Amino acid sequence: MVSPELARHLAQISREINRQVGVLIDRRGSVTHVIVGDAATIQIPDLGRMRAGSGRFRGLRLVHTHLRGEPLTRDDLNDLALLRLDLVAMVAAEEDGDAGRIELAHLAPSEELGSDAPELAAEDPFVRVEAPDVFRLEFDFDEVIRALEDEYARLLRGRAGKSDTERALVIGVRDDDDHFEETLELVRAAGVTVAGTVRQRRRSVHPRTVVGPGKLTDIVLEGMRLGASVAIFDVDLKPAQARAFEQATELKTIDRTQLILDVFAQRARSRDGKLQVELAQLKYALPRLSEREEGLSRLAGGIGGRGPGETVLEVSRRRVRDRIRTLEKEIDKLGAQRDLRRQRRRSSGIPTLSIIGYTNAGKSTLLNAMTQSEVEAADQLFMTLDPTSRRLRFPREGEVVITDTVGFIAELPEDLVTAFRATLEELADADLLLHVVDASDPHLDDKRHAVRGILEELELDEIPRLLVLNKSDLLDPATARGLATRENGVLTSATKRQGLRELIERAEQMLGGTKSLLNDYGAPAGAHAETGSDGDAAGSEASGVSRG
Repeated sequence: MVSPELARHLAQISREINRQVGVLIDRRGSVTHVIVGDAATIQIPDLGRMRAGSGRFRGLRLVHTHLRGEPLTRDDLNDLALLRLDLVAMVAAEEDGDAGRIELAHLAPSEELGSDAPELAAEDPFVRVEAPDVFRLEFDFDEVIRALEDEYARLLRGRAGKSDTERALVIGVRDDDDHFEETLELVRAAGVTVAGTVRQRRRSVHPRTVVGPGKLTDIVLEGMRLGASVAIFDVDLKPAQARAFEQATELKTIDRTQLILDVFAQRARSRDGKLQVELAQLKYALPRLSEREEGLSRLAGGIGGRGPGETVLEVSRRRVRDRIRTLEKEIDKLGAQRDLRRQRRRSSGIPTLSIIGYTNAGKSTLLNAMTQSEVEAADQLFMTLDPTSRRLRFPREGEVVITDTVGFIAELPEDLVTAFRATLEELADADLLLHVVDASDPHLDDKRHAVRGILEELELDEIPRLLVLNKSDLLDPATARGLATRENGVLTSATKRQGLRELIERAEQMLGGTKSLLNDYGAPAGAHAETGSDGDAAGSEASGVSRG
């Protein structure tokens, strides 16, 4: 691990200058770096990404002195984990300049880290070895480090064989369990495997790395143990914070807005929806472009190339801005076409209902139940992204257009609100909003307030709303009736087609129409979805955004 001569030499120099002195040694036994610190610490230089990779360590071990013979410090162990060093060793520099007590630490094999539980293991993730001096140190460095690296690599290979999806470590820094559970659902909706979770409840987010130094070490160790390649936060990060965390942990870093954008990108089907997602992604990415490598300096750097000119970063930013302007123009054109169709629809006098609500409240399932349609629905967040409209016809000539819209979510990113004008325009033209909530959700009130807040922000809170208490079959009848009375809502179960008659009756009353929209609603012939083209103002795709 270290020769007696080198240990004595380090101790002697350390005593002469009254500073900690350290060396980084590679696996061939060659000294690659000499480090001089102060009396209490040393600062390891930037080591780049040497040997960086899944299951691999840095191939370097740190041997340094302690002037007071104190044990390995938390900073020493943080360096061991964050830099993926083979090991860290402390040699006590005696008063006479000789090398005294020695202590070393390396990462523990996976079996010593506890079970494969989603929460961080509580056991000490380090193995420590001590000896009175280097002569009595019983430690076979080559055998231990190779076995340790083989163990981590085997563990990662085993995990990789279980799933082809990315494995994420989901990190919660807000003291809000419901918010964290929602983040986990978003991760699953994005098709990412939750490898594990880490929570740190802080009064304030760390200004640089989001989490504190100790938790940063825990995250690195947990990421290695669980084979995670991505860290996903339940909050939004500043660009500098994301970069600092990524550099410290070597984990791809995703914040809440980026996670939602990823889910939206997977769900978008129509041209309009795809353009809006791309616009939101570019607006999010623009301030996060950075010069990460030396190659992003001047296009023609060095002698003969100095002077005015764009950097590669500046070129990238200019291209992103150009693309944003192009997308905004295309979206404006599609918006004008939608506005024309809405004008034609308004002139026809057909009432419009828009289904709104928190994501995964059962809006698409309700649309299918009311119109006997087959709009894609699933028990996932943001299953519906593109607005989808259906027109109902009833024997007594009553007609209404119902539009299913994207689900809301608390703290919806501003760029998404700006980009998804198609949905917002549909809501602005609605004669009645059907606010669908999950009646069985214990956090029903919080989600109602979140939707109401977004409507107020969009200046849509003046439109009449009817509360639809969906999934009421999951409650006992007495509780469901009490909830409906208290909230003045309508109980429904879209999956079991219950409560649809009362829903139509209440909607007709609130619209103030004279025609009956109801004639034996439960019969198969009672309603049907009419299909039509984009240009058909009375067609099923009244929004002009998504074909059914």
